[in-house]
Amino acid sequence: MKLKYFILFFLLCLSYLGIGIVTQELLKTEILLAETLLEQFTRDQVIEVINFNRKWEWITYLLLPLLLLLKIAVIAKIIDVGAFFIDKKVSYSKLFSAVLKAEFIFLAAPVLKLGWFYFFETDFSLVDLQNFYPLALINITGYENLDSWFIYPLQALNLIEVVYWFLLAFQIKNLLDVDFVKSFGIVMSSYGVVLLIWIIAVMFFTLNMN
Repeated sequence: MKLKYFILFFLLCLSYLGIGIVTQELLKTEILLAETLLEQFTRDQVIEVINFNRKWEWITYLLLPLLLLLKIAVIAKIIDVGAFFIDKKVSYSKLFSAVLKAEFIFLAAPVLKLGWFYFFETDFSLVDLQNFYPLALINITGYENLDSWFIYPLQALNLIEVVYWFLLAFQIKNLLDVDFVKSFGIVMSSYGVVLLIWIIAVMFFTLNMN
């Protein structure tokens, strides 16, 4: 990874971690978890779970960069394959850079989520927090009467994801020297198809788990 990509990636990871820590502090997520668990378990059991979470919290900080790196690398490769099928060649490092830059738009989700629950919907539960996704269809339909396997796709259908597609397409347009319609078509036929398969797989897995 080139130095400039590494710096961008470091800033992305640092931003996610910083927002996560601020969210935990301002929204009191640990207290929400304890209140939820107390409905099913004893006080001692809840304390044990909280202590376990605190002890292994560092794993989250370790996994976040790895998962982000994997996500960006895979999406860049998927788009690379999409470009190949229309006989366009571009270096993988440039595609990686494009996906990395576009990934910053997803920082809007935790920021908007924090703002919503801190300033507006201040009376909320852990379930409310878990099922909320900013600018998504699930906020229109609500989650209370939904089967659990419908929740993820309604979260995935959101305006932030749409902006992400346009950011990718705009950068690919410049990289491949094609018009915007064609670059957006590359995003749809590569990343879009894989995203759809992923959503269906999550729905299938959730349905079978229940």
